[in-house]
Amino acid sequence: MNYAEIKTNDIANGESVRTSLFVSGCRHRCKNCFNEIAWDFSSGKEFTDETAEYILSSCDRSWIDGLSLLGGEPFEPENQGELLRLVAKFKSRFPTKSIWCYSGFTFEEITGKAPSRAFTDISGELLSKIDILVDGRFVEEKKDITLVFRGSSNQRIIDVKKTLENNEIEIYLK
Repeated sequence: MNYAEIKTNDIANGESVRTSLFVSGCRHRCKNCFNEIAWDFSSGKEFTDETAEYILSSCDRSWIDGLSLLGGEPFEPENQGELLRLVAKFKSRFPTKSIWCYSGFTFEEITGKAPSRAFTDISGELLSKIDILVDGRFVEEKKDITLVFRGSSNQRIIDVKKTLENNEIEIYLK
């Protein structure tokens, strides 16, 4: 897996101050995507054990509330394995900090309730370690700059833990 960027002390991609990892690779190709440079799976730098440790160390500050995963596309099958290893380490080291994930895939596509390449043998495990999922492709025609933490009105901010517990979509922020 490659990554396009790592932002420490990020306040734009989830609640509070976070570290954000922008993975490389996305086949959605959303019109007017804010991060088109991350579409190519080979763009950026190779994600290594040292990269993971840098991210984890950056989260080991009292003012950092968590980790955000963006892209590119975190739920492209090529990215899921490395991200699962990262979030497992993150949850082990920081059990009270949250993980936000931004995906162009919907919750239903990630869980296999709707057909999608995002549904793999590990997508459910990866999803189960995420606290908040901002799901759905960016749709230019539904762009709304007044929305918090998302770009278009079709996107949902889902409380993953409650959704998995209740077996129905639980919206975190409207």
